Amino acid sequence: MCVIEGQNNLKKNLGLIATIALVIGMVIGSGIFMKPGKVILAAGDSTMALIAWVLGGVITLAAGLTVSELGAQIPKTGGLYTYLNEVYGKVWSYLYGWMQTIIYGPATIGALGLYFASLMLPFFAIEEGARLPIGIGIVFFMTGLNCLGTKYGGFIQTVATIGKLIPIALIVVFGLWKGNGQILGMTSGVSPSIGMGAAVLATLWAYDGWIGVSFVAGEMKDPGKQLPKAIIVGLGIVIIAYITINMAIMHVLPAAEIASLGKLAASTTAGLLFGEMGGNLISIGILVSIFGALNGYILTNGRVPYAMALEGQLPGSAIFSKVPNSVGTPVNAMLLEAVLATILMIFWDPDSLTDIAMFAMWTFYVTAFVAVFILRKRHPNTVRSYSVPGYPFVPIIAIVGALYIIFNMFIDKPMDAMVAVGITLIGLPIYWIIK
Repeated sequence: MCVIEGQNNLKKNLGLIATIALVIGMVIGSGIFMKPGKVILAAGDSTMALIAWVLGGVITLAAGLTVSELGAQIPKTGGLYTYLNEVYGKVWSYLYGWMQTIIYGPATIGALGLYFASLMLPFFAIEEGARLPIGIGIVFFMTGLNCLGTKYGGFIQTVATIGKLIPIALIVVFGLWKGNGQILGMTSGVSPSIGMGAAVLATLWAYDGWIGVSFVAGEMKDPGKQLPKAIIVGLGIVIIAYITINMAIMHVLPAAEIASLGKLAASTTAGLLFGEMGGNLISIGILVSIFGALNGYILTNGRVPYAMALEGQLPGSAIFSKVPNSVGTPVNAMLLEAVLATILMIFWDPDSLTDIAMFAMWTFYVTAFVAVFILRKRHPNTVRSYSVPGYPFVPIIAIVGALYIIFNMFIDKPMDAMVAVGITLIGLPIYWIIK
């Protein structure tokens, strides 16, 4: 396997605890508070809703376990971009890197920045006109902190992850303790608009973000052992948190009320459990969650254009491949993502762009899962520091789950799916021009 030049310029500052916190912090954003109502509405009753959360967790864990084998065999910064480059060659990895760099990363960062600003406005009685400046300000503030070095970003991630787990734990403990409602077999009161497909898809959106930790494999102290442990432990904690908080909410509120409340279900539950303080607690918890998720995406997404620049696959590659010795982080690549995020925040709706990017992202996920089979056939005698357990069944579950997501998104939002394909393919002529 080829080694990308310049990887050794990055400092190996990320330990196992910070890496696990990165997984948890990137996955748990606002989705854990916002999705229960949508899932139960689509599933039709509380039992099927919990099954949807379990299925989403199983698909996500299978995906994480599978990609971990790629990360152990190719322990380099750049994540999926680097893996696809090793297995399929430069064109396919470039298309993924193009989509990640231009759309997915900036749109996600921009959306989280605006979400954070939107929640700050009522909390501090700030006028609506300040939403965009605050959103842009928090993006550049967090980018600046992460440009100082991964040890600062890792520390922020650890603290933010602990902070966001506190309100979740309080709702789970007091909800299961004080609630007296029936958890299983409670109808939503309305017929499901789409069914289990939409329910599982909603949970998978909430589980999204785990792949980001692989982008910084080259900055881990022992990536061969550390990356699989971080993904397994991190996703395990997330799955438990998602299922138990849904059980707690169902124990406090009837399923029909959860469905009708939608995004307010979690805050209403907190209000019933803790009084007026509960609403403030949830608001703070969501702010901390988004803060941690934003930090995680800023920390990881800048590594993709950096890896592409090392290969000369971006305009201005000489600039974006630079790593100042004083900090050991790809500062210019991270600033590029912040600038692109700012443009999206000003001119476009980041939520729509993120939905479009998700279709393309899961298409590349499928090829990553298949890559495990290709590498094993290509290097049958390679000694692996980690092998996906349950091979070949676990990778097959990941592949089937990804195809399920792609199919459902294509059926539910065909125009968004076609736009995702179009935006991705636009990168091809740019690639040939650069070459």
